[in-house]
Amino acid sequence: MPIKTLQNLTHVERNAINNHQLGGVLSFVAGYINAGGFLAIGRYTSHMSGIISGVGDDVALNRWGSVLAGLSLLGAFILGSTATSVMVNWGRRREIHARFALPLLVEAMVIFAFGFMGSASLESTNLLTLPSIALVLCFVMGLQNAIITKISKAEIRTTHMTGVVTDIGIELGRLFYWNHSKSANDVHVVLANRQKLKAHLLILTMFLVGAISGALSFKGFGFWAAWPVAAFLLLLSSVQIAKDLGAPI
Repeated sequence: MPIKTLQNLTHVERNAINNHQLGGVLSFVAGYINAGGFLAIGRYTSHMSGIISGVGDDVALNRWGSVLAGLSLLGAFILGSTATSVMVNWGRRREIHARFALPLLVEAMVIFAFGFMGSASLESTNLLTLPSIALVLCFVMGLQNAIITKISKAEIRTTHMTGVVTDIGIELGRLFYWNHSKSANDVHVVLANRQKLKAHLLILTMFLVGAISGALSFKGFGFWAAWPVAAFLLLLSSVQIAKDLGAPI
């Protein structure tokens, strides 16, 4: 990927095109880590709706250990989102180029740690490591989802597809709606937002491709399969960081 493209993905001056491109990239990462994480530890970590519903079920069944576990995962996701908000606002106050790249750098480091922790747990069969991995993945998903949310002004999400699929259905309904009038001045004319539809189809497709790739990679290579994604995120974040450090790009 050319350096200019990498620069545009995390540039402080945003437009719809690079927002959608970054959304597609991060959707791939989310699908990859989410599916791979499920194969590794038997739990999806990007779906807070499911985790919260599980807490409700566990309360009803008096499974208080599971309630605590679910609340811990929720807290880790919130902590990740909070960390992104702090880093972006800190960077904005100081007018640095890497304000959107810093969370990606942290995400890369955490995913590297995830790969190492997972491999270590398999070698030592340390049962305490698996809950830690789940917390780490929830933190990563919260961190990443907040990045694209901040950048796109809450128009794009990348770690869960429920809202994306809903928006696709809404725009398809508008696209195929039969208008009696074709006049653009008619307030009752229903028109699809084709740009939004394309963007959400891109995000959904990239998430699916990432999920398939992650599942196959983790199945074949174990936790070490997380490292190529971490390396790419490290590369993606390094361009703006290097610019702030005065390195020639």
